[in-house]
Amino acid sequence: MIAVPNYVSPEEYLDIERQSPVRHEYRRGLVYAMAGGTDNHDRIALNLLTLINLNLRNTECRFHSGNVKVNYRDEFYYYPDAFVTCDPRDRSDRYVKRYPKLITEVLSSSTKTFDLGEKYNDYKQIESLEEYVVISQNEQRVECRRRNSVGDWETVIYTSGERVALTSIGLEFEISELYRGLDG
Repeated sequence: MIAVPNYVSPEEYLDIERQSPVRHEYRRGLVYAMAGGTDNHDRIALNLLTLINLNLRNTECRFHSGNVKVNYRDEFYYYPDAFVTCDPRDRSDRYVKRYPKLITEVLSSSTKTFDLGEKYNDYKQIESLEEYVVISQNEQRVECRRRNSVGDWETVIYTSGERVALTSIGLEFEISELYRGLDG
């Protein structure tokens, strides 16, 4: 991610974002244009969203794709690849959600370091967040970082041939379901 080093207020960012055909993320005064993803990135995200949609269809929870922002205070506004919120307070704003319980990112070579480091640290500040999931494009590997009952974060890694458990939303599936239909 490349940012133009010029402080932008959260209000200015939201105004810019409403008018821009290109999506941008915001972190502590800097605005980052989002790069396009690969077809495999898109397929993994679509497969995940399908699994989540089927799992949540009879609940009050809502899932969102990479077109809706997650925000914490005015420190950051990110577009996760997928996330779930069950908090009714998130129904009043159509563009920004503040109480996710599950956030997922499909890793790419250009965002991997940020997604696993600074972005993860930012997401951990969200009190409602129970689970942060990162999915590899290059191998069948899913890393689930979960907040335990005392507030610490634990990591479980799933690989080829295993069943993935997204405990925050009570969803289990074969890891191969995420990678169905990928090219090369």
